[in-house]
Amino acid sequence: MTDHGPAGGSAPGAAPAGGAGAAVAPAPGRAPARGPRALRRQHQNVAERPFIVIWESTRACPLACLHCRAEAVTRRNPGELDTEAAEELLRQVAAFGRPAPLFVITGGDPFQRPDLRHLVAYGTSLGVPMAVSPSGTPTLTPENLTALREAGCTGLSLSLDGSTAGLHDGFRGVPGVFRWTLDAWDTARSLGMKVQVNTTVNRGNLLDLPDVVALVREHGAMLWSAFFLVPTGRGRLLEALTPEEAEDVLNFVYDVGLTVPAKTTEAHHFRRVVLQRRVLERREADHVAVLGLGPLYEKLRDRSRELGLHTAVRNARRPPLDVNAGRGFVFVSHLGTVHPSGFLPLGAGSVRERDLATIYRESDLFTGLRDPDRLGGRCGACEFRRVCGGSRSRAYGVTGDPYAEEPWCGYRPGSFPYQEDLAELLPPAG
Repeated sequence: MTDHGPAGGSAPGAAPAGGAGAAVAPAPGRAPARGPRALRRQHQNVAERPFIVIWESTRACPLACLHCRAEAVTRRNPGELDTEAAEELLRQVAAFGRPAPLFVITGGDPFQRPDLRHLVAYGTSLGVPMAVSPSGTPTLTPENLTALREAGCTGLSLSLDGSTAGLHDGFRGVPGVFRWTLDAWDTARSLGMKVQVNTTVNRGNLLDLPDVVALVREHGAMLWSAFFLVPTGRGRLLEALTPEEAEDVLNFVYDVGLTVPAKTTEAHHFRRVVLQRRVLERREADHVAVLGLGPLYEKLRDRSRELGLHTAVRNARRPPLDVNAGRGFVFVSHLGTVHPSGFLPLGAGSVRERDLATIYRESDLFTGLRDPDRLGGRCGACEFRRVCGGSRSRAYGVTGDPYAEEPWCGYRPGSFPYQEDLAELLPPAG
C-alpha cells in the first residue's frame, strides 16, 4: 500500500475536512445559540454517487511498509486492469454525473504503471478531477511530478509517518524514503498541486505526532490526515491502540486543527469528538475532565505547546465531511473488484462485469453500509451513529462483521452530559 487515501474524509483536490469552525462560548450553563455547522453534509445524494473513487492501479511497489494493506509485491500482476479497462473505469466514473467524483490513483506505487500520465490526462478530458497517491520512492522526480501536473493532476497524497528519517524510513522499510517524500512534497507545492499528508498512527510514532504536524506547518499542505490503522494485510501484525489512547489522539487532532487543516482516516468517531468539543467550548467546560482524557493526551498537548502549535491560529477550520465506507466512498482493486473501502476486503462485484454506478447504488453490501440502523453493539445504540458509524473496515477486521461496533471507540452511548445541546447539531433521523 502507498498512502491509505482519504477514506472517511477529503482527498487531494477536494475541500479540506478539518476540525470544527470557531465557536463563541455563552455564559456557563446556558444552552448555545445555533452557530456554524460542526459537520458538513454532502450536497449530493451519497446513495446515488460517491464523493471519492479510489483505484488501486497496481500492487507493485518497491517499499516494504509495516502496515501495508495490499501486502505489495515487486512485480505487477498480469491480471491488473490494462489501459483500455482503466479508460472504461474512468468513463464509468464520469457517468455518475457532475460534479464527478474525485478519482484517486493509488497502489502499490502508481508510477510502476507506464500509462499513469496518459490515464490522468484521459480522466481530466472526461471532466473527472484526478489525484495521485504515490509511494515515496525515487520515481518522485520533478520531471515525473511535472508530467502529472501537465496531464491535469490537481493533487498529491503523500505519507509521512515520522518527523525524522529514522522513524519514517524504519516504518516504510527502505532508507531514503523520508528525503524523497519531503522533496516531492516541496516540488508538488511549487507546481501548484494540492498536497495531502497522511500519517499512520502507531505505537512507534505516538509521541512524535506533534513534530509531524510541525513539519506540515513548515512545508505547507492542504490537509493533514491522521490514519488509524486497520488490521488487514501486514497491518494485522501491528499492536492496536486502546480505545482510551485513540480518544486522546482524536482530541489532539482536534486541537492542532487550529494550526493546520486536520482530519482523520478510518477514525470516523472524530466527528463525534468534534461535536463534543464544540458543545464544551460553548459551555466553557473543561474537555479534559468531561471527556476523561488520559496521560497520552496531556503529553501530546504539552509537546504541541512547546512547538507553538496552539498559538498560530488559522482564520477558520472546516468541519469534517461525513464520508464512510460505501457511503460516499468506493474502492476499485487492481483486478477490478469493487469494495466499500480498501481496508474492507468484502467485494460487491467487478467493473469488468457490471458498471460501477450499478454496484455502488444497488449492491446489498453498499446499501447495507449506508443504513445506520444495521449497526450493532454500541454503534447501533449511539446517538452519533448517523454522523459517525464507526470504522466499518476495523469492525470487520477485528470481528469479521462489518456492522459490529467500532473496536477503537470507548464511548458509552448517552454518556455525554449535554445531550440537549447535541440535539441542535445532530442531523435528524433519515
